[in-house]
Amino acid sequence: MLRAIKVQLKPNNKQNSKLFGCAGISRWAYNFSITKIEEHYKATGKFLTDNEIRKQITQIKKTPAFSWINKYSNNIPKQSVKDACEAYRKFFKKRAEHPKFKSKRRSKPAFFQDGMKIKFTEKHCQIEKVGKVKMREFGRIPIGEKYSNPRITFDGLDWWVAVGVEVGELTINKEPTQGIGIDLGIKNLAIISTGDVFKNINKSKAIRKAKKKLKRLQRQTSRQYEKSKLKGGRYKKTKNIIKTENRIRKVYARLSGVRNNNLHQITTFLVKTKPEYIVMEDLNVKGMMKNKHLSEAIAEQCWGEFRRQVEYKSGWYGSNFKLADRFYPSSKACNHCGAINRELKLSDRMFVCQECGVVKDRDFNASLNLRDYGKQNTDSIVGNLSLWSVISNESTIRAVRKSDTVKQEKNINF
Repeated sequence: MLRAIKVQLKPNNKQNSKLFGCAGISRWAYNFSITKIEEHYKATGKFLTDNEIRKQITQIKKTPAFSWINKYSNNIPKQSVKDACEAYRKFFKKRAEHPKFKSKRRSKPAFFQDGMKIKFTEKHCQIEKVGKVKMREFGRIPIGEKYSNPRITFDGLDWWVAVGVEVGELTINKEPTQGIGIDLGIKNLAIISTGDVFKNINKSKAIRKAKKKLKRLQRQTSRQYEKSKLKGGRYKKTKNIIKTENRIRKVYARLSGVRNNNLHQITTFLVKTKPEYIVMEDLNVKGMMKNKHLSEAIAEQCWGEFRRQVEYKSGWYGSNFKLADRFYPSSKACNHCGAINRELKLSDRMFVCQECGVVKDRDFNASLNLRDYGKQNTDSIVGNLSLWSVISNESTIRAVRKSDTVKQEKNINF
């Protein structure tokens, strides 16, 4: 099983300059490849392969004007050429947009290292033609392993190294428990069918304090820009502006770190209970973000990252991850009798069944429905959730659920 590990680096001033140089040669090779591919395609109507581009770079390196390329590892431009060609292949297959040139100001500084040449000790990372760079965390990356796709990136504040390492399956000396359903929300991050509720971290003191500091720094930067305004409406970026913007980046990193740490703690806790299966909804987050009243709250909850972590961590610990159909009425269906309350609004936080009179928390009722969804056989009538978008008669739905339950009791052993 391939596992990605990311560790922060602590380079000195000389190493920092070399790392930016490596990122620069990577960006140059990528833009060079795009230029050559475009020129060749316009001239011949054919795609230029990465082998042909690398041959051109090899010839260019021998000229005095481009002798500076020899100061850096030859694997960096080699991989950048591959990345550019792969971007065009995805474009031709209509899987991505047309590749764009990487800007020195706007693109993220990053480069590739050969997995055979990068070395790790307990405290250092040996990067070719850069040297031994200290790491912030000791012993996280195994020593002497085969490393897959090492990448060094700069996030605006710090340098990071990320590698893939082959590890064995994680095991827990614990019997599998009943499957769980997870309902994501805004008031609370996640409501579990077991009764556990994980609160919204964005309402905590740490987040509120950081957001207050962010607002103050952003206003300070705005005033500094107004003071440095030149004739013609242009602005001059002073050293004080650069200092304030670096402080803003640190606050953003703080916010991101608190939220990611919270997500990792919750998802790890859930998968370590070793449930038989985990069910989540396939939410239309892109459509929900169009709501101007809730878009900020939805973005801060990081539902997509939560789902991603649950999905890959469930594979680590042997749980089956299932995704409920987008049209499955988990919130509007009564978990007790199966009736659907079509008059339920987003502002109604309690679910009141109009048929059997059951009163439950709206989100908890949804998590129970998701848990029961995981029990359904994919070949059964209820398991085929496209039926929910077709059937509109509530009595018909209840009859289908009742008849299917009888079939399950006879034919299916859970």
